[in-house]
Amino acid sequence: MKLITQSGSVRWALASLSLSMLMPSLDTSIANAGLPTLAHAFDATFQQVQWIVLAYLLAITTLIVSAGRLGDLVGRKRLLLSGIAIFTLASLACGLASSLGWLVAARAVQGLGAALMLALTVAFVADTVPKAQTGSAMGMLGTMSAIGTTLGPALGGVLISGVGWQAIFLVNVPVGVLNFVLAYRCLPADRPVARRDGFDVPGTLLLALTLGAYALAMTLGDWGALNLVLLLVAVVGAGMFLFVEAKASSPLIRLALFQDRRLSASMVMSVLVSTVMMATLVVGPFYLSGTLGLKAALVGLTLSVGPLVAVLAGVPAGRLVDRFGAQRMTVFGLTFMASGAGVLSIMPTGFGIPGYVAPIAVITASYALFQAANNTLIMSGVSTDQRGVIAGLLSLSRNLGLITGASVMGAVFAGNGMRVTFALAAGLIVLALVIALPARKRQLSAA
Repeated sequence: MKLITQSGSVRWALASLSLSMLMPSLDTSIANAGLPTLAHAFDATFQQVQWIVLAYLLAITTLIVSAGRLGDLVGRKRLLLSGIAIFTLASLACGLASSLGWLVAARAVQGLGAALMLALTVAFVADTVPKAQTGSAMGMLGTMSAIGTTLGPALGGVLISGVGWQAIFLVNVPVGVLNFVLAYRCLPADRPVARRDGFDVPGTLLLALTLGAYALAMTLGDWGALNLVLLLVAVVGAGMFLFVEAKASSPLIRLALFQDRRLSASMVMSVLVSTVMMATLVVGPFYLSGTLGLKAALVGLTLSVGPLVAVLAGVPAGRLVDRFGAQRMTVFGLTFMASGAGVLSIMPTGFGIPGYVAPIAVITASYALFQAANNTLIMSGVSTDQRGVIAGLLSLSRNLGLITGASVMGAVFAGNGMRVTFALAAGLIVLALVIALPARKRQLSAA
């Protein structure tokens, strides 16, 4: 693909990529605010309406790697436009739903569009901005993701109270149309592909089965026999997937990619860090209301500090990566994350709200720095024909961390409390730091 060189064109292209990150991130959380209303509207139980959220997340988790690989094969712009169109039309179908089954099915299709958008947006950065500005672009996309996730519950509440539950889905339609036009006009055209490898259908199905089983095991509430069976299915599926990929002539994921220590390390670090970040989202409300005894309004205000820091830190974090290097900023980000989690694990409750907010602000700002650095580190060294699948793997590693964090860290908090939870969180970040430091030492020795 030709690099966009005019600054105005770059800005419009980045505007399209930002919307492509914002829209699916917004819909990850916007439906949560409407679950009580939707339960009443469809005369359903909470467990039933919860599938409005789960169908979307499961679709993204199971399809995102395949979406990235398909983009490498058929053209990223073509597939990103398809993803925007699918997401927009599915949002319209959600808003017009007359039954819960219809709404859940439409949310699953919306998740397909979201998987295409999330996988290909990151992959497009190298084709859109100069290499020296990659960190800034990654930071901006991180900011858009944070804005979407943060804005979702608040925007959902306003739309439901003012217009109705349909509005939380229909709001995507005009934004989607605008994004489609921007992407069509401003993103660089797909380059001709001399040879198209076949699409790995068996590998795709096995990976979807494996990821779907794992995600369900982690999200189906109280642990029991079904969760264990699903985990067993995930383990067996993973083994079969590796066997099939080793034999495939055109594999979904080339296993040789993981011989690159930098790539493997970055993926593992992404899972660990995302696990810890989900812990802050899961544990925070219970700690603030139960331990500190805050009222609901004050809990909401306090919880808004972390996402606000993420929004403000994204672009500056990207600029730091461009200036000082991705590997160095990865280590810095992890170091301060571990420090914040460690402080939170020993903070006396007598320090009240400031004792919670200050470490959370450090953790969140450091996470923004890590994300910008890690994304830059991974994508800057990837060949053009593998950017889509690697971007999909990067998004998958984050999703797996979030799913694991919600289940495992939530269970740790329920059984052991705040101190043990964040002591474990600090340990996970230290483990990520141990993984990052050898790569940093290799970089210094090479220099």
